[in-house]
Amino acid sequence: MSDNVSRMPWVDALKALACLLIVSHHLAFYGPMSDIAYPLMPGLIDGLYNNGRIAVQIFFVIAGFLLAGKFSPSATRPAIESIIEPIRALKQRYIRLVLPYLVALILAMLSAALASGWMTHDSIPAEPNIVQLLTHVFLLQDLLDQDALSAGVWYVAIDFQLFAVAMLLLWLSQHIACRYPRLQASGPVLVAMLTAASLFAFNRNDAWDETALYFFGAYGLGMLAYQVSRRRHGDVWLALLTLLVLAALLLEFRSRIALAGSVMLLLGLGRRYGVLERWAAPHFLTYLGRISYSIFLVHFPLCLLVNAVFFHFFPQQPLINLFGMVLALALSIAAGAVFFKQVECRRMGNRTGLVLSAGFMAIGLLS
Repeated sequence: MSDNVSRMPWVDALKALACLLIVSHHLAFYGPMSDIAYPLMPGLIDGLYNNGRIAVQIFFVIAGFLLAGKFSPSATRPAIESIIEPIRALKQRYIRLVLPYLVALILAMLSAALASGWMTHDSIPAEPNIVQLLTHVFLLQDLLDQDALSAGVWYVAIDFQLFAVAMLLLWLSQHIACRYPRLQASGPVLVAMLTAASLFAFNRNDAWDETALYFFGAYGLGMLAYQVSRRRHGDVWLALLTLLVLAALLLEFRSRIALAGSVMLLLGLGRRYGVLERWAAPHFLTYLGRISYSIFLVHFPLCLLVNAVFFHFFPQQPLINLFGMVLALALSIAAGAVFFKQVECRRMGNRTGLVLSAGFMAIGLLS
């Protein structure tokens, strides 16, 4: 998603790299092109298959970092009002996330219907039922154990949960500061406490991986990196955050937490020394970072169709299927650019949301 915080070129570049890794991971994970092309590049495909998913941690850290910037003490009046009235902020976030997401899910269901005529494969989602459709509208599909209609939609649900938890902490800290003026630093303290709880407890138990608590370690590190980077003795605070991550890794090593900690330190030092604002990044990467949410939403329907076409016409040619994987990646970027301009950037209100929801339900049931 695009952000109201002033653009930081290297933040966008990081989002672009994470986006490319996640799309490549899904191309490796959801065959059959990757299965056919596997003999040509087994190491690369195995690496993307097994490790590509952890790139999502980059998005979580960046999301926390940007949210802290948006609601910092120097924030605009609408941002401050959002903390005082968090329900309004949640509604705005839901609309920004879910309306493009519903359009992408409609494309995913149509693509699944088309692809099923060309191939039979586990990557094609089954025909949805009404409970499955409703849980997707309200971002509850994982919590209620419903099969996903598209790859990676769990991320949208977790992103909304993380935003809700962060807003709750900011709202609570605002009330504490109003009642006890000496506790102005309660916000970072609350975030740090929940971040530590996630790193040392929730993130070590896969039973929590359908909730924000599992991922708040990465999100909270991003928030804290922004909050301490320009403070007095900011280097010391960043060093303490790094020690917190190292302690969590010594307790149980997790590559996702190692990556989140690295990104946290990179963003914190970059902001402290002005690198994020001053240094220019390649324009292609910054643009790709801006449209990364759109690419994320539309890539699976496109990859599904490309898989179906190449499997139907070239079921035994590894080199051609490898080309198909590259083509699917390129088409995902191109389609993401169109989707960003035509869908994500459009102002969509309640009426549009109702129409989209009704259309989503109708297409799902008809499929």
